[in-house]
Amino acid sequence: MLNGFKDFILRGNVISMAIGLAVGSAFTAVVTGFSKAFITPLIGLATGSVGDFSEASFKIQGTVFPYGLAIAAIIAFVITAAVLYFLIVVPMTKIQDKFAKAEAADPKSEKRDCPRCFTEIPAIASRCAHCTSEVEPVATSLEKLAVPAAR
Repeated sequence: MLNGFKDFILRGNVISMAIGLAVGSAFTAVVTGFSKAFITPLIGLATGSVGDFSEASFKIQGTVFPYGLAIAAIIAFVITAAVLYFLIVVPMTKIQDKFAKAEAADPKSEKRDCPRCFTEIPAIASRCAHCTSEVEPVATSLEKLAVPAAR
């Protein structure tokens, strides 16, 4: 039982996920620190909130609503999402598209109905497998196959 757990923990994808979580939390701390140190005070100056927007709040019947903290969290999220998207997702998508192999079209995947027995047959077939009647292959399917039809 413990051997299975050991195999699970030592598997490459679990370790990669743990490293990703550690790097992600460190990156979040950096973005939050940057947001609190630079972005939030700039927004506070622009809105007249004495330079620290995260302290902004309002009261309703004695209850304090610190909306500045929520806005600071939203700003940190937007910065994190933008950096991750433009520095990781977009380049990885381009790399995957560059190395992706074009799937060969299977000429047998296109189907049509036999004109005699109305069963489904491949479009490139010259004879129905069910009623054995001769049928004319579809020309576009033959062009995809790039070989002449055998009769």
